[in-house]
Amino acid sequence: MPPAPERKTDKRSVITEAAVDVFAEKGFHQARVSDIARRAGVADGTIYLYFKNKEDLLLSIFEEKMELLLEQLGVALEGVNDPIERVRKFAEFHFRQVRDNRAVAEVLQVELRLSNKFLRDYRPEKLWAYLNVFGQIVRDGQAAGIFRPDIDSFISMWSFFGAMDELAMQWVLSKKQDRFPIDEAARQVAEIFIRGMGVTA
Repeated sequence: MPPAPERKTDKRSVITEAAVDVFAEKGFHQARVSDIARRAGVADGTIYLYFKNKEDLLLSIFEEKMELLLEQLGVALEGVNDPIERVRKFAEFHFRQVRDNRAVAEVLQVELRLSNKFLRDYRPEKLWAYLNVFGQIVRDGQAAGIFRPDIDSFISMWSFFGAMDELAMQWVLSKKQDRFPIDEAARQVAEIFIRGMGVTA
């Protein structure tokens, strides 16, 4: 008899969270399925009831965490109508997630890039949706006459994410994080883009 949906979801979640910790500690290539199973408190074979292989598990982590980020970003921006403030809130939210969820950040910033499947074959639609939130902010700002009309929203959203992504990577890899003020990074990235996109008098 198959497990109840709640139990199945719970066990999958336990495995996913265990995998985040193991991938962050050992690295994707060095981590073994048996390591993840041990951390999750399940038999090795149980992993394969939910995931095809280790790479499928890594991509599932990305999917689940990006879906959660999208939901939480929507909450963070709720009720904020000014495009300039939305840029600031977006940057604050992104770097706060990196700071508060270091293991997840390490997996998404570092280990995910080691997956050939992710780099070559995978369509990261949730990442695109995350980026397009910024693209919509740009379009709204242009419609309001706040941001320059010559700014391309596609280029700007990838530029904004690229700046945050690189700084987040440096923070995750830094051995002296107290010398890398992540809150200040959020503020400066936001202000650079706000000023760069702003309509000059």
